[in-house]
Amino acid sequence: MLYSLPDEIDITILQELQRNSRIPNSELAGKVGLSASACLSRTNKLRELGIIKHFVTAVDRLKVGLPVLLFTFVTLSPHNRKMADAFVERIKEMDQVLECYHITGRFDFLLKIVAPDISTYRDYIIDELVEIPGVEKVETLVVLKEEKERFSLPLDNMKLKERDE
Repeated sequence: MLYSLPDEIDITILQELQRNSRIPNSELAGKVGLSASACLSRTNKLRELGIIKHFVTAVDRLKVGLPVLLFTFVTLSPHNRKMADAFVERIKEMDQVLECYHITGRFDFLLKIVAPDISTYRDYIIDELVEIPGVEKVETLVVLKEEKERFSLPLDNMKLKERDE
């Protein structure tokens, strides 16, 4: 669901929190030009509305022994709501799957997966992924090098759209 942001202060709060989710409220308030209590109230409202989903810590996967990054396409057969829902429920239980997207085109799903090595990934595919009922085809792209990784949304574009409307 898309929520309408009431003003530019909320966008600025979101931008600052995306830069540093551990920023103290008093410092955030100073950056957005509000009192600490007003800033906290707005931040809490953004959380209540679900605009702020949660706060996370970005961990360097290379430094924790997960250097292999893969994008795996999956085709289901038959492709129907019941099969897709059952597939997603199983995928949600698999820690090595970081992201799962239901997509259009030749494939039904796109998975972002991490592994310590290719051998471990192969075992995961054979022992777990293709064992999910309905998985007909799996195709994998191995990431050679991550050229860009971003965790924040481009909220400057929202400001431009709001001004134009």
